Amino acid sequence: MNEEIVLGLGGCLDYEISWDPAVLADLVERYGISAAELSTSLEVSSERDLVRSVLGFVRDGVGGERSVASSDIVEAFAARFPRRTTLGGTNVRAALAMSRLGVRSTLHLVSIDDQVRQMLPDEVSYVCSATRDTVDPHLIVQFPAGSRVRAGDVDIEAPHANRLIYVNDPPNRELGISPELGSVLRSAAVFLVSGFNSMQDAGTLRTRLDELREHMRSLPAWAQVVYEDAGFHVPGMSDLVRERLLDLVDVYGMNEDELQAYVGRRVDLLDADAVAVASAQLRDVVPARTVVVHTKYWSLALGEGAEAYRDALDRGIVMASTRYVHGDAFTIADYEQVARLPRHGGGAAFARQLERRLPGQACCVPAVILETPTPTTIGLGDSFVGGFIAALARTRQGAGRGVA
Repeated sequence: MNEEIVLGLGGCLDYEISWDPAVLADLVERYGISAAELSTSLEVSSERDLVRSVLGFVRDGVGGERSVASSDIVEAFAARFPRRTTLGGTNVRAALAMSRLGVRSTLHLVSIDDQVRQMLPDEVSYVCSATRDTVDPHLIVQFPAGSRVRAGDVDIEAPHANRLIYVNDPPNRELGISPELGSVLRSAAVFLVSGFNSMQDAGTLRTRLDELREHMRSLPAWAQVVYEDAGFHVPGMSDLVRERLLDLVDVYGMNEDELQAYVGRRVDLLDADAVAVASAQLRDVVPARTVVVHTKYWSLALGEGAEAYRDALDRGIVMASTRYVHGDAFTIADYEQVARLPRHGGGAAFARQLERRLPGQACCVPAVILETPTPTTIGLGDSFVGGFIAALARTRQGAGRGVA
């Protein structure tokens, strides 16, 4: 078992559906859905609610993750589209991305079945807290920019490509921790913490955080801990995670959607003044040693030691960009070719401006210019995490910690 890079804490099977606006339009008419009913914040208790939610996100061109009342809703909706079954979860997708470059890792999983066992590549080992096999698939919806859905008074067009995740997954809601985790962490260079966003009971979350802290006592003093944020199904519970875990985290990562959720407004991602203001607000809410934000135009590290993460930011961008263009089956040659592509002009100008506005506090790397008729928008943030962590493991940066 390889224990240099340990990636936790969840993992799942995904149903990735093929986007078809005609199917959505038919469902709008079937359920009598009006434009006023579209929303990104409603509780998904039926297939009708699911359609309203999906179209709300498409209208706004943003991504997100939401809980659904039953896996039957996921099964019914997914059955209307061509689909493929893949492995999901931030930690799992990060591991899969790294495996394409021959980088080994160890996963901590909370559920398992024969499909998962067969689909994990040789470069990925695992420990698992599950005591029996279960299957609770996540619904993954990716939509392209410009996609239009018209039916009744609904007439929307996606301003940006993005992806959505809909979940009813008891193992990930409980997020049980394997008793083997502490021993796996003893020789970890990097430990990724993710998956708490699926939990919905505050008492259970507190227990898991305490258990995790106990296991993290086994980490070498020089190990790096990376926490990757996500859309919490119960938004207020992210406060509990920061309260109990932040002192152990070296890098607190998130995407542009989470950045905007923290500051409570849309942010122009190419306006250095606007992002500088948002960054200050973000640091007040998330006072981590280093905060990383990855977006479609640039990736940014904030904090006293931000410059040390420049290479990791760049490797994260290249990994996510390679997946965007080539999907799951990219090769080392694909990765190296994408690394040579020119960088986004607006992102490069923004990076220079932001670093001037935040001297010594910001390191910003522009994204790659990407052109493909068949983009993959699923798992880009997870792939960024994989590239970022692989770079960290190579350099073995570490600043010691005490676990209280």
